[in-house]
Amino acid sequence: MAKAARTSSRRKPIRRIAINTGGGDAPGLNAVIRAVVLSALNEGWEVVGIRDGYNGIFRPEDYPDGGLVPLNRSRVRGITHLGGTIIGTTNRGNPLKYPTKMPDGSMKEVDRTDDLVRGLQDQQIDAVVAIGGDGSLTIANALAMKGVRIVGVPKTIDNDLSKTVVTFGFDTAVSFATECLDRLHSTAEAHRRVMVVEVMGRYAGWIALNSGVAGTADAILIPEIPFDLRKVATKVLRRAGAGRNFAIVVVAEGAKPKGGRRSVLEKQLGAAERLGGMGEKVALALGQMTGKETRHVVLGHLLRGGTPTAFDRLLSLRFGAAAVRALASGRRGVMVALDPPTVRYVPLAQATKRMKVVPLDCDTVETARELGVCLGD
Repeated sequence: MAKAARTSSRRKPIRRIAINTGGGDAPGLNAVIRAVVLSALNEGWEVVGIRDGYNGIFRPEDYPDGGLVPLNRSRVRGITHLGGTIIGTTNRGNPLKYPTKMPDGSMKEVDRTDDLVRGLQDQQIDAVVAIGGDGSLTIANALAMKGVRIVGVPKTIDNDLSKTVVTFGFDTAVSFATECLDRLHSTAEAHRRVMVVEVMGRYAGWIALNSGVAGTADAILIPEIPFDLRKVATKVLRRAGAGRNFAIVVVAEGAKPKGGRRSVLEKQLGAAERLGGMGEKVALALGQMTGKETRHVVLGHLLRGGTPTAFDRLLSLRFGAAAVRALASGRRGVMVALDPPTVRYVPLAQATKRMKVVPLDCDTVETARELGVCLGD
């Protein structure tokens, strides 16, 4: 029998909650959704999913069956192992910088969080579980400041959210990237080639560093260490001189050369800039500098898709259940965070205050150096 909805001392009882997934997808999203739904139903609450970020609130007319998805036990049955998100997501249409057409026909980024708050109220949504990365949780914090009862769940394969040891989706991305590096070793050695592998991660090098070390890469280029490509070329040539006529170079999409810039593919209103292309640039330059046959591979969105690892599934389920516990106990404006062995709560304002980048003195960086991996510096 469902438990009666608990009452916050300062707010009306929760009867209906919404789940939002924003930004890039990550393995484990559906597991979080399932945990939130089942836990919320045990509290006696109704649960709906907002389609495609907050588009279901802003543009419900885009959806023939409405901008909200009713979520019940049957709807979330059998989704724990599935990649993606059953309610959709988007990295465009940031409510804090919403692309809006002005009277003169120009486009401008406008803060529409007040409209979003009204939209949630109109849909009789008492609380929100926002699942996302730094951008999505910055929006969640803004909504909390405007009185919305909201709890955040840290999601990003990039692992760049502070105040949590790890985000779900990261382990799956690193595991898949490592498997790809394992496969590339054999073809690189067979053809005596230099294989340059570009991975996601935006402005943080966690995926590149962890998969590169695990996959025994010869060089790893991360955003935190501007690289001198001559150092990488020297590493490749030294290997060739020792009879190792191939090399594996991992490049984070946000890596940049000393004195240079990141490689940006696109920047649109209401969306974060899209990084990419650095792997191709590194491969071309390395080929010219070493005379070696060079190829580049972009793993890209392959890192986002597919079945989450057991670690990410368990973490996602724990996060989802913890988010409902937070709401049931009267918390708001917080993010659930892994602080092994427990899940705790931290203020959203703290969680989004700074990006978690790779510390240059961290053990994994030191390990890479001790193993002889070139970091480009």
